[in-house]
Amino acid sequence: MMTFSEENYLKAIYHISDRSEGDISTNAIAEQMNTKASSVTDMVKKLSEKELIHYKPYKGVELTQEGKLMAANIIRKHRLWEVFLVEKLNFTWDEVHDVAEQLEHIRSEKLINQLDAFLGFPKRDPHGDPIPDKEGNISNYADVLLATLGKGEKGIIVGVKDSSSSFLKYLDKQKIALGKKIKVLDKEPFDNSMKIRVNKEEFMISQQIANNIYVKK
Repeated sequence: MMTFSEENYLKAIYHISDRSEGDISTNAIAEQMNTKASSVTDMVKKLSEKELIHYKPYKGVELTQEGKLMAANIIRKHRLWEVFLVEKLNFTWDEVHDVAEQLEHIRSEKLINQLDAFLGFPKRDPHGDPIPDKEGNISNYADVLLATLGKGEKGIIVGVKDSSSSFLKYLDKQKIALGKKIKVLDKEPFDNSMKIRVNKEEFMISQQIANNIYVKK
């Protein structure tokens, strides 16, 4: 039986490995988990004893196949609950993360499979992140950051890199949402800020904002 803390560590390691190659340092895990490196060392030893990670002292960790599957299933539960909260309970996309953090630890496999079917087997969560299937497979999408588009290019908003409540509320204020069409009208060479059109609205956004929005060209 896994503790909630162990599950959170597995998920954190999975997320780090998704954006980097090779062994993952305990310092990287500590930063992700917002904790001390000494606490991470104690936890990775426990996960290694359960054969969920390969742990090499002074080098780092790597998920085993069983560890990858377990982490993917935790992420699957989290993202399915986010879809449920938004689509069925009228939560906004900036409200769901903390609630889903609690619900992801429910262990009933039947409940999650039934939830998946009830929702129509969604492929993405409300923030555009892909949802793993029950075998742990996750789809790769050819999404690009809005910041990489040049003047005159357009696409459809499909996700966000930053899913913090403050960023999502900013997007709501600007009426920037998933599924909306977007076009780069101009790009400032000095700071890479952009003039964009979302549907019929035109306004400026900073490079920081553009670096946190995914689009499908």
